[in-house]
Amino acid sequence: MRNSGFVIIALLVFSSCVKDKPVEQMNSTLNMSSSQKVYVINEGNFTSGNASVSYYDPQSKQVIEDLYKAQNNSTLGDVAQSMTAINGKYYVVINNSGKIVVCDLQFKKLDQITALTSPRFILPITNQKAYVSDFKSNSIHVVDLNTHLKTASINCPGWTEQMQLIYNKVFVTNMRRNYVYVINTTNDKIEDSVFVGINAGSIQIDKQDKVWVLASGNQSNSTGRLTKINALTNQVEQFFEFGISDVPEKICLNKSKDTLYFMNGHIYRMAINEAALPVNAIIEKGNKVFYGLGINPNDFTIYAADALDYMQKSNIYVFDAKGNQITNFKAGIISNGFYFEH
Repeated sequence: MRNSGFVIIALLVFSSCVKDKPVEQMNSTLNMSSSQKVYVINEGNFTSGNASVSYYDPQSKQVIEDLYKAQNNSTLGDVAQSMTAINGKYYVVINNSGKIVVCDLQFKKLDQITALTSPRFILPITNQKAYVSDFKSNSIHVVDLNTHLKTASINCPGWTEQMQLIYNKVFVTNMRRNYVYVINTTNDKIEDSVFVGINAGSIQIDKQDKVWVLASGNQSNSTGRLTKINALTNQVEQFFEFGISDVPEKICLNKSKDTLYFMNGHIYRMAINEAALPVNAIIEKGNKVFYGLGINPNDFTIYAADALDYMQKSNIYVFDAKGNQITNFKAGIISNGFYFEH
């Protein structure tokens, strides 16, 4: 999505790249006309109301740690979970505040969606309709994208998380069930379920239209599992089981959608045609606490968020496709993910 104008904001920016520590800062201005912006979603501390979204321009290396506050002179709310661009607007899901904040391309607030219990992710179905997953409501919310009102609910017991749309159906992960659920988008009803293991929260669709679901497992009685599903037939084509001490999470795809990345303490990558899980990590964690992961669809770069002690501002590391560190910068508190504009 390309930005239609410029916004000039006073801020601190990074002026040079040093591999092992954040680059130095200097006074400058931020030009939001770049068409390849990177947004970092920062949860903030639970009940503290310090959620934020950080802005990073890979071309100029400019950064602003709390873009929403800079543009609106107010805070987003309590626990930012995810962000999605729909119909030329940004939708920022604020979990513990039970709302979705709608912003324009300059990140100024336009509206908000309420009457949500504990929203997690929003997925556009058409230009008029979106689905919203939820931690506590035992349902998927149906939202009108024109009025920003909740219009219906789809019964789905458990903690619904990430979703993917393909062939007029939505595959919905569920952290509290062993199945990914399949919703028919023409009638907003669940039509099928596919076994993927417990604590399945992340999902991707590769270049061959295969649905990949990553379940973290339950260390007391169930191991993690990576499942490949045929999107046409809803049948499992392949699955991989992790070790009992593993906690895999945050599956991502690269630009060409032929390589998977995920976190399991360290960061691993795996071609979609591999016959086994990778043994060696592409990026070792060292003393980092990797909490967020994203692959830039514009250039194959890998973004990883180090939450540090979960109280101070996170460190964001940028790596090339081979896992070599390019740069790093500061974002907000507890950075959990990224939105890449392309």
